[in-house]
Amino acid sequence: MVMLGIDVHKDTHTAVGVDQVGTQEAVRTVRATDAGHRQLVRWARTQWPDERTWAVEDCRHVSGRLERALLAAGERVVRVPPKLMAGARQAARTRGKSDPIDALAIARAALREPGLPVAEHDEPSRELKLLVDHREDLLAERTRMQNRLRWHLHELDPELDVPARGLDRLVVLDRLTDWLSGRPAGVVVRLAAELLADIRAATVRITALEREITERVTRVAPALLGLPGCGALTAAKIVGETATITRFRSEACFAMHAGVAPIPASSGRTQRYRLARGGNRQLNAALHRIAVTQIRLPDSLGQAYYQRRRGKGDTTMEALRVLKRRLARVVFNLLQPTTTRTTGDLPVAA
Repeated sequence: MVMLGIDVHKDTHTAVGVDQVGTQEAVRTVRATDAGHRQLVRWARTQWPDERTWAVEDCRHVSGRLERALLAAGERVVRVPPKLMAGARQAARTRGKSDPIDALAIARAALREPGLPVAEHDEPSRELKLLVDHREDLLAERTRMQNRLRWHLHELDPELDVPARGLDRLVVLDRLTDWLSGRPAGVVVRLAAELLADIRAATVRITALEREITERVTRVAPALLGLPGCGALTAAKIVGETATITRFRSEACFAMHAGVAPIPASSGRTQRYRLARGGNRQLNAALHRIAVTQIRLPDSLGQAYYQRRRGKGDTTMEALRVLKRRLARVVFNLLQPTTTRTTGDLPVAA
């Protein structure tokens, strides 16, 4: 079997084929277009007509189109985290940095780590990720506009009282629009009125996106919505960042991908573990929100487990970390197809 490491860029993709011991056999650079992707597949099939595996650096926005082209051609694709590629490049004897060097490091990292997540086609999860990311971009832009608007309103009337979250509500925006219409004309008034109109439009779009996301995630992952502390937006974030749960061979691999698996931090007889700071931080944040919510829910299994760990001497952060690890197991089971999902109390709490 040959491993083909690919260093992806917006303009070009560079592929390096290595054998099972990591020896470089061939290099090819193609344009990052549909025609270039077809050239890459033909080249690989000519060079290695038997079994092949493609290792692609996990840069979703840059590598997504290439991954879809390879999967559509019937190729097997695994995703290599950039951290693994960087480590393999530092350990290599070849000095410097170039596209072939990076592609070679990606291939060797994939050989060294046989349990990497497999890339798969999953249009529902991809669409959910796009919608969630777009909503978050709109939220960030709306926040910037709200901050600028507050300074303009303060300049017009320092005593004007705007609630802390009031600029998210259409009724407050309408009231401010009426208030501005009674002010003397000027540049500040005009800019404030334009910002109010933009904030209102963004709020309408954000609300519509939230409804669409809720409808989609209800169809895609209804079991996940039954988990206490997991709302529609958090569930959509988990589905989008997971990108098909079946690509993980076990719940431990999923926990490692989410950055909630404990990392050994001791030697000898003493066993200590430290917090993992790698993994998918967006997925980690979603599990964190569920854990914090469950801790606050009275009489919930998550709160009971957290208190039990605190009673054993765990610090607040240690108990929270262990709860997130348990939640990763719960989420992994809830995302499984109905025919393979385990039974028990997993759907209700940690």
